Amino acid sequence: MPTGQSERDERIFERERAMLEEIQKNPNLHHNALIKLLVPKFMAKTTFEKTKNQLIEKDVLMVNQKGNKKFYSISENYQKKYLQQIERITHENYQYLQHQIKRIKENHYHKDVKEKVVIYVQLFKELLHTDNGFTFLDSVKNSKKTLYKDEHLSIQEMISESFEIIINDKDYELIYPMVIKNIGLNISINSQR
Repeated sequence: MPTGQSERDERIFERERAMLEEIQKNPNLHHNALIKLLVPKFMAKTTFEKTKNQLIEKDVLMVNQKGNKKFYSISENYQKKYLQQIERITHENYQYLQHQIKRIKENHYHKDVKEKVVIYVQLFKELLHTDNGFTFLDSVKNSKKTLYKDEHLSIQEMISESFEIIINDKDYELIYPMVIKNIGLNISINSQR
């Protein structure tokens, strides 16, 4: 059963898909003609405007002005540009996390338990998210070879190093279970399938 968030995401994807499909099928449609095709069949007029604006912000759609009419087209090289953006952001996150662990090592001991849990939960989520970014890039660029092997290994080391900091903390017995539970790795030993 889908959750509320996944249902909302599904509706957003469906509206974006409908809009992109119509633009692809009808490249010479101006703004008002596109509205007539999509409203109210797929969405309300305000939803149309929001969907269009989101696709423009994501650089999926380009706007071409001819006279007083707006025409839309799917951006050229969108996939390549998007992959470059994912790669850039993933590398920036990776570099940030390397520095973040050093800062945590130096500054975390004086914080209270709640602050430590928040810091570590955020850190582990960012590490896992960044590793997923590299896995995604590996899969898209060349699924037969791991292109980001060094980064994957480095993230494993950062995770290990972070757990080492937690294990050596005076509040370990409080911090560890809360961190594990809040990063989604709470697996019960007695769970039945």
